[in-house]
Amino acid sequence: MVLGFVLQRWRVSLCCVGLVAALCPHAAEAGECPSPQSEIATDRPDVTNSSLIVPDGSIQIENGLNMSGQGGAKGFDASNSRLRFGIAPCLEVLVDIPSYVGRLTGSVDTGFTNVVPAVKWQVSGLPEPANLSVVAGVGLPTGTPAITGAGLQPYLQVPWSYELGGGWGISGMVTSFFRPSDLANRQTSEATFVIERKVSETLALFAEYVSDTPSRGASTALLNVGGGYLLDRTEQIDFHLALGLNRNSPDYIIGIGYSYRWDNVLGTAARPRLWH
Repeated sequence: MVLGFVLQRWRVSLCCVGLVAALCPHAAEAGECPSPQSEIATDRPDVTNSSLIVPDGSIQIENGLNMSGQGGAKGFDASNSRLRFGIAPCLEVLVDIPSYVGRLTGSVDTGFTNVVPAVKWQVSGLPEPANLSVVAGVGLPTGTPAITGAGLQPYLQVPWSYELGGGWGISGMVTSFFRPSDLANRQTSEATFVIERKVSETLALFAEYVSDTPSRGASTALLNVGGGYLLDRTEQIDFHLALGLNRNSPDYIIGIGYSYRWDNVLGTAARPRLWH
C-alpha cells in the first residue's frame, strides 16, 4: 500500500517533467550546470528546494531562523543551516547541520534535529526553460528523539522548475521520507508547488503550497509566501510567512535567513571536465 502510494506520487512528478519537455520540442538544449559566474540559488526560504546545484568547486552555506505557533504553544528553531559542496559538474554533496528547537510558550518539545547528509544531481539535456534534480539523503540518529524520532531516516526527492518568461516561473518538489523504525508511520509524502515572480534584478517573490501526507495519520497543508533579495551575486537574505490550512498544521511560521557562496575553493574546480 505504502509503496504503491509512493510510486504514484513519483509517476505524477515524472509525467509533469515529460509533459514540459514534450511541449517544448524545439527549445534549445539546457546549458551547462551553474558556474561561479551564476547568481546564488538557494534551497530556502520556500520549502521547495532549488532545482540547480552549487557550481563545481564552490561551497555554499544557508542559514535561517523560524518562529512558529499552534494553539497556545509557540517555539523557534535555528540556525537551520545547510552546507552545500560542488564536488563535480552537475553534482553536489549537502549536509543539514543540527538545529535547536526551543520553547517560547506552552508545550513544545525541545532539543536538536538530526545530521542529514545527501547527494544532489542535476539532470542535463532538458529543454532550456526546465531544470530537474534528484536528491538522495538520510537523517542520522544524532538528534533528540522527541524531535526527530528514532533510527535512520532516508529520503528521496525530485525538485523541478520551469521559466515561463517575463520574470515568472513555476517550480515544485516531490519527496518521500522513510522512517523504518516507526511502526505507526513508516513513510510520509510531501508535495509542493510554487509560483515565483522576479520583480527586479535583486528581488524575487513567491507563493507556495505545501502538503505532507503520512502513510497513517492526519495530513498537513501550508500556504507559504515570501521572497529573496540578492545583496550581490553570491549573497542573499530572505524572508517568509507560512499559514496553516487545516487544524493539524501550525497556525503560522515566520522566518528570515542569510546565505553565502564561496567560489573556486574546492580542488574539483581546477580538474579538467570529463563530460559536458
